[in-house]
Amino acid sequence: MPPVLKPDNSKVDGLAFLGLSLARKSDRGHPESVTHQIAFDLNDVIDRNYEYLQSTNDDGWLVGGGEPGPPKSYKLPAKDSAHVEIMRIGTYNPEWGGISEREIIEVMKSGKILIPQIEVLPTEVVANGDKPPELEVRFDMPYGPDFVDIKSTLPPNWQLRFIHNQLFKHFYNPSRFCPGAFHSTITRKAEFRSEQHKEAYFSMCDAVLKKWMLTGPRPLNANPVENKSGIWLFTDRTKPTHFFPPNFLPPYDTEEKRQIILSYITQEWDEKTLSWKKAEFPEKKRAVVAAPAVGHNFMEWCGNPIEALLGVRGADAKPAETTETTGTSA
Repeated sequence: MPPVLKPDNSKVDGLAFLGLSLARKSDRGHPESVTHQIAFDLNDVIDRNYEYLQSTNDDGWLVGGGEPGPPKSYKLPAKDSAHVEIMRIGTYNPEWGGISEREIIEVMKSGKILIPQIEVLPTEVVANGDKPPELEVRFDMPYGPDFVDIKSTLPPNWQLRFIHNQLFKHFYNPSRFCPGAFHSTITRKAEFRSEQHKEAYFSMCDAVLKKWMLTGPRPLNANPVENKSGIWLFTDRTKPTHFFPPNFLPPYDTEEKRQIILSYITQEWDEKTLSWKKAEFPEKKRAVVAAPAVGHNFMEWCGNPIEALLGVRGADAKPAETTETTGTSA
């Protein structure tokens, strides 16, 4: 059973949630897909030609424009439903353990939940623990905040935990939880052609992630002139219905705003004990050797997945960078 807040009172499992939409129309996907962000083209981390994967479930690719259907693909035709859940609501029926849609909209519009200008950065592509696994794009905080220097840059993806913790402290409906905070599923029941193909696929993804890392966190806007990256209310992953723009705007380096932010992101929800605990942050890695500029050496820095599959890269390959590590704690 999902780690809902009150299992005995969660009567009906539902799919309504608050989160981010990463949907993006593509000529390779479903013609009815819509664009909610242009920051990341998730086609870069999927395998439409099945060069690495042997099979997926009947939904095929959930992102990158979705599945177009015949004759381009023979999975179930579906629009792009790329998303990141921040809080699962379940249903809009309080008697089933959910929250009424009206209450959610009223709270989100009231200003009780501070919504920052959301800028995110994909941090990893992983196979989860299912068998066969889902492939997921992760949006983790790679390190903790600086608790001394309020002018320091906040860690990537801090906004997700900031909103998540506010929502969890405000809503106490029985069906409340957050599945695998924080990720976007790109396909389910992924089976690779071989272990070599699996390694090559993730090498390809690592190269893309490094390219995105050069640009840094980006807002989820539908066109370059917009600056309203906020969160959505979904009835299910295919139906975003209400958009809530930012109401807690930058800059975030004033003492007042930094105290508000730190007060929320220094805690995390423990799904095992269903209680709050002190946040634990990964150690921050500080690069000593700078990455090369984008150019003819970029693939050498990122690593070439085709070479990896063919076994070209080996003991003579040079390390991409050297790092030194510093600890961070709340």
